[in-house]
Amino acid sequence: MQKTIFVVDDNDTNLSAANDVLQEQYRVMTLPSASKMFKLLEKITPDMILLDIEMPEMDGFDALRKLKTNSLHANIPVIFLTGMTDAAVEVRGFQLGVVDFITKPFSAPVLLNRIKTHLHIDEIIRERTAQIQRLKNAIVFSFADIVEKRDHETGGHVERTSEYIEILVNAMIERGVYSSDLSNMDLESLVSSARLHDIGKITIPDSILNKPGKLNDDEFKTMKTHSAVGVEIISQMASRADDDEFLRNAKLFAGFHHERWDGNGYPYGLKEIKIPIQGRIMAIVDVYDALISERPYKKPFTADETVKIIMDNAGKQFDPIIADVFYELKDRFQVVNHK
Repeated sequence: MQKTIFVVDDNDTNLSAANDVLQEQYRVMTLPSASKMFKLLEKITPDMILLDIEMPEMDGFDALRKLKTNSLHANIPVIFLTGMTDAAVEVRGFQLGVVDFITKPFSAPVLLNRIKTHLHIDEIIRERTAQIQRLKNAIVFSFADIVEKRDHETGGHVERTSEYIEILVNAMIERGVYSSDLSNMDLESLVSSARLHDIGKITIPDSILNKPGKLNDDEFKTMKTHSAVGVEIISQMASRADDDEFLRNAKLFAGFHHERWDGNGYPYGLKEIKIPIQGRIMAIVDVYDALISERPYKKPFTADETVKIIMDNAGKQFDPIIADVFYELKDRFQVVNHK
C-alpha cells in the first residue's frame, strides 16, 4: 500500500516538481497553504508532510507548532522545504520537532532518499512502540490477574470496569465533558492503566479480602488501606521510569477511586474537582460493577436498581456531570455486564 505524503508550498512550481518526483512511489497530495493542509488533515492522516517554511498567513514554523499540539497529528514526521541556509533556522526547526531539512531547489535523488530514510525510521519506531505497548499490557494483565485471583468475590471485575471506562470516556469526549482533562490523553493507555486500580489489594490478608460477610470496623479500616498502598506500589514502578503517562494514570485510578464528590471518601478526603478525573470516573464504574454483581454477602442488584442508586448519589458520592453521561449509557453498560 502506497504511503501518503502531503506537500505544502505556496509556489505552484515547487508543488509540481515535488509531485513529478514522488508520484510513482507515493500517493501525493499537493497543498498551497497550511490552512488547506489542516483542513485535509480532518479527513486524511498522511505518513509524512513536506512543509515549506516561507508561506503567507501561516508559515512553516507556526504550522509545525500547531501540528505538535494535536495528539492525532503530533507524530507525523515533517521535513521542512526551504531556500534558507541559516543555522538559526535549522536550530529552531529541530527544537519544534522537524525531522529534516531539504534545500530548494531540490534534486530528485536527495528528495527520494531523505523521504525513504525517515519513513523507514518512523516504521521502526512505530513497531517498537507497539512491542513495548504489548509488553506493558501483558505485565498489567498479569498483575491484575494476581489481584483478582486472590479476591474471589470479583471475578471479571477488572475487565468489565476497563470496558465501562472505555465506553464512558469516549462518550465524555464526544460530548465535550471535561475536555480540558481528556483531550490530550491516550485512550488506550488510560483504559489499560485502569486495570491496576485495585493493585493495593495484593497486601490485604485473605481473611479480610475473602470474608463471606460484612467487615467489622477494624477489618474495613485495613481494607481501606488498599488505595494508598496502590499509590505506593505504582510510585515505586514510576521511580524507575521517566514520567510515564501510563503509570501516572494508574496511580490516580488506584489512589482516588474511593474518594467522594462530597469529600467524605478515602484515603485523602478530597472534594469535587479536586479529585483527579481518573478517580471520579472509576468511582462510578467500580460501584456499578460491585452493585450489579453477586457477592457472597449479597445478591446482585437489578440494572434499574443499580442505576437508581448511582443517580441518587450523584452530587454526593459521584461527580454529577459524569453521572449524567453514565445515565445516557446505562444500556451499553448492561451489554458489557451480560457478556
